[in-house]
Amino acid sequence: MSVTTPSGEAYKTDASGQNHGFALTSLTFLFFIWGFITCLNDILIPHLKNVFDLSYTQASLIQFCFFGAYFLVSLPAGLLVRRAGYQRGIVIGLLIAASGCVLFYPAAATQTYALFLGALFVLAAGITILQVAANPYVTALGKAETASSRLSMTQAFNSLGTTIAPWFGGLMIMGAVTAAAGTAEHKLQEAEAVQIPYLMLAGALLLLAAIFAKLNLPTVSEHHVDEKVNADPGSAWQHSHLVLGALGIFVYVGGEVSIGSYLVNFLGEPHIAGMPEAQAAAYLSYYWGGAMVGRFIGAAVMQKVSAGKVLAFTAVVAAALVIVAIVSSGALAMWSLLAVGLFNSIMFPTIFSLAVTGLGRYTSNGSGVLCAAIVGGALVPVLQAVLADTIGLQLSFIVPVFCYVYICYYGLVGSKIKQPQI
Repeated sequence: MSVTTPSGEAYKTDASGQNHGFALTSLTFLFFIWGFITCLNDILIPHLKNVFDLSYTQASLIQFCFFGAYFLVSLPAGLLVRRAGYQRGIVIGLLIAASGCVLFYPAAATQTYALFLGALFVLAAGITILQVAANPYVTALGKAETASSRLSMTQAFNSLGTTIAPWFGGLMIMGAVTAAAGTAEHKLQEAEAVQIPYLMLAGALLLLAAIFAKLNLPTVSEHHVDEKVNADPGSAWQHSHLVLGALGIFVYVGGEVSIGSYLVNFLGEPHIAGMPEAQAAAYLSYYWGGAMVGRFIGAAVMQKVSAGKVLAFTAVVAAALVIVAIVSSGALAMWSLLAVGLFNSIMFPTIFSLAVTGLGRYTSNGSGVLCAAIVGGALVPVLQAVLADTIGLQLSFIVPVFCYVYICYYGLVGSKIKQPQI
């Protein structure tokens, strides 16, 4: 069985004749689980900050190690996926991620911060392989013109995971401590509170690996190729819209992760909401839930409006909301920052799909480049943490504002496809 793309390229499917709808439905579970895991970092940061008495800069190492794995693993993952195929790549990624979750148990038992960071790196390495395999797979399963819409829809289930994770983390991790604060027993309980949740995640990942190993999914041999663009010039790096898109992914992930990482602490500020951590953690669901709602809306809007224009509009609004949160206080500052999630919603899938358009057989390599750019989630939060330790947490949110300015530029100018120079 084969399906012909608009450019005449064929999608080959296996003998079972599984359709694209079934494949996309299966992939939504992956988007959900890695969104869930990634968002738990926003709970780990204030939690481990208390356990080990860390500064903002020291606590930012959590995101640094997690998203640093994207930089180190993405390009090898692109080669792995190109050789092993998307389905096998997904299974390998799930197994590695599960092993990272298991490492949280000895890290908590020994109360070793370095081991926590190591576990996060291994976990993120598995998630990176999933990203490299699943994102371009989704863009290939359908028409090129609706790739942004399709990826936005599946990313909406990623946001469903990020919406549920704060509630889960607040209940299972922050709500599990019963000993009096400041005592040795309290510190031990805080450290061990992560053991059961991450063992549960390991079990879920292993189950998904077993399921994906048995599924009969379509085998995509080629990606969409734009007839007007030479899609095989010798290197994916010769496509300017890919390179500029990688920078877009860098600043987007950096800005989004920075906001999520320090939201709990921001809501705990006396002049903002003065919330205890367990209560503030629940409000993270509004931030990530907005991203979920926005992706469903964006998937529909981008059927009619060009993806670049929608991207620029959402970036302008997001920047304006962060500025309001910086200059105001109380409920206005709180809800302005929480509302940014709604406009973050379509940014990652839209930048990603615009950046891989026209790459042809270099799409998997381009996907690796883009996923390596997710290292922005490691570096930008550190920059904001340094500012938070020096000029204050509220003013430090100026960092995401600059991120959104560049995203606006990419949507209007940088995403235009140009003939690569060979």
